[in-house]
Amino acid sequence: MPECLKTVEQSPALDEGTHMSQNAQRILSNPKFQELVAKRSAFAWTLSIAMLVIYFGFILLVAFGKEFLGTPIGSGVTTWGMPIGVFTILSAFVLTGIYVRRANGEFDELNRQILEETK
Repeated sequence: MPECLKTVEQSPALDEGTHMSQNAQRILSNPKFQELVAKRSAFAWTLSIAMLVIYFGFILLVAFGKEFLGTPIGSGVTTWGMPIGVFTILSAFVLTGIYVRRANGEFDELNRQILEETK
């Protein structure tokens, strides 16, 4: 074996990598990690689908419901399109806030427990 490969083989970085690999394996096999991934994925998909339904619903309404969106609310100049458009934009912020709240609570707590168990 060439001398340069022997030096790499004895490198402390390789030992750290092996140690990191063992930690990663312990984390991946932890049931709480699998629970975290499943819960987070399901929640993210649910919120994503909700946002897509709201957004594409609005787009379809713009395409096929122009008369409704152009109907004035009361006797003023504001039409139904304005509050529905604002709702579409605000819903993105609200859904993001819902995700952040759960991530900072439940998901962070599970993450903390996982890290404690793998020390």
